[in-house]
Amino acid sequence: MPRAWISIGSNIDAHNNVAGAIRELRKTFGDVMLSPVYEARAVGFDGPAFVNLVAGIETELPAAEVARRLGDIEARFGRVRGEAAFSSRTLDLDLLTYGNTASSVNGKPLPREDILKYAFVLRPLAEVAPDEHHAVDGRTYAELWSAFGGDTTGLKPVDPKFVEASDGGEPALKSS
Repeated sequence: MPRAWISIGSNIDAHNNVAGAIRELRKTFGDVMLSPVYEARAVGFDGPAFVNLVAGIETELPAAEVARRLGDIEARFGRVRGEAAFSSRTLDLDLLTYGNTASSVNGKPLPREDILKYAFVLRPLAEVAPDEHHAVDGRTYAELWSAFGGDTTGLKPVDPKFVEASDGGEPALKSS
């Protein structure tokens, strides 16, 4: 069964939106593996910092269907498509990889180019999947992170208890 990696980001009511996204991912796909959580400054515009992490799922659904379901989850959290490319987001769910596939879904390449461009995508991916290989580059995510030459300023770990499991196995966010 292919493993897919999904980036999760929010800078509007991030605690609630990220927790809700994780709950929805679990309802939609079952077990979800979560990376550490990071805060990163907004890129390409002046706005509040984002909360970012990466989630892993295993699914038999085709990549296009996974992407469609991610879009449905975003919409339930108030995401409006057609916004400026660089703007605040209630929720941003991007399909980063789908197994070892090098292809495209809805005009977006897989693996997603953001992996190689942004520390807030690559670092959590390298932490949760260090030995997996980038389907185009060929290096592991740990090797890519070690060689990353992009901007890492403004990227900082968030309390590891940011996302906690409640008694029912549903994620909840720790109050700060």
